[in-house]
Amino acid sequence: MMQRRLPAEWEPQDGVLLSWPHPQTDWKDHLDEVQQVFLDIIRTISRFEAVVLVAPEIGPVQDQLLGAGIDLSRISLIALPTNDTWARDFGPITVLQDQKPLLLDFGFNGWGLKFAADLDNQVTSRLASCGVWGTTPLQVPGLILEGGSIESDGAGTLLTTSECLLNPNRNPHLDKGQLEGALAHHLGVSRFHWLNHGFLAGDDTDSHIDTLARICPQDTIVYVRCSDQGDPHYRALQQMEAELQELKTVTGQSYRLVPLPWPRPCYHPDGHKLPATYANFLIINGAVLVPIYDDPQDQVALTTIATVFPEREIIGIDCRPLILQHGSLHCVTMQLPQGVLA
Repeated sequence: MMQRRLPAEWEPQDGVLLSWPHPQTDWKDHLDEVQQVFLDIIRTISRFEAVVLVAPEIGPVQDQLLGAGIDLSRISLIALPTNDTWARDFGPITVLQDQKPLLLDFGFNGWGLKFAADLDNQVTSRLASCGVWGTTPLQVPGLILEGGSIESDGAGTLLTTSECLLNPNRNPHLDKGQLEGALAHHLGVSRFHWLNHGFLAGDDTDSHIDTLARICPQDTIVYVRCSDQGDPHYRALQQMEAELQELKTVTGQSYRLVPLPWPRPCYHPDGHKLPATYANFLIINGAVLVPIYDDPQDQVALTTIATVFPEREIIGIDCRPLILQHGSLHCVTMQLPQGVLA
């Protein structure tokens, strides 16, 4: 019987996958500013590990990387057509099967057929055809699942939201028990923590867990907390906090819960609310990249995350341009655990 395990994000990595914003994406009206954010993210990650970057045309991207002083020896630039930039949700989910990496290419349907995803859905398999994954095997489970919708402790526990995973726009043929069975089989998960409350206004993902609560080392969960009773999020996030307080670790203890601050409201130029969240951080080898929003709470968020990852460098990345399209830093990145890359 082969043993599968879904590693935690803080385990050793080979690199991170990103998808470059180009004029055919929804970024076309904000291209310069969002490309600068991507350059910041790529420059920072490449200090610590490799970057796999897909783009429809690699020549102009290479020029921008060089112009930004980025060491191209740490970057694999692959020419592939893409719809958009949300690598967290169309990139491969890596499990360890008998301690060796196995890539799972789950289906991506644009968060329930909200957006075109035909090209993004082929990125993982096309990267395999290009040899990027080397000899790492690739399987297609035949389920819709986005990386941003699940959190793993690396020891068999999965944290997720019922609003996303049980939404009929994902896998309508499966009820909760059947979905748990399928995920237990594919991901090697044995315990499910379901959150039934919590949302961010302006979010397209149906409450991805990586915008709300994150599993961290030493049985810690970092989560967003709203203390403003007049805020429309207040009640749902209070209910989510109560749910987190009820969760138990494998040994039956309560989790160490670490609240993140609530940034002031951010709005799109057309007036709708944007989903700014400090929970959307990326853990890499030796560092944690934290989204910041030119907000008084930025420093509180950085300091809070530093207490959870004392051995890592904590680096803020201004993600105000990213939330214009309703995502943030974790959403545009997908870590590639050790042993995945050729």
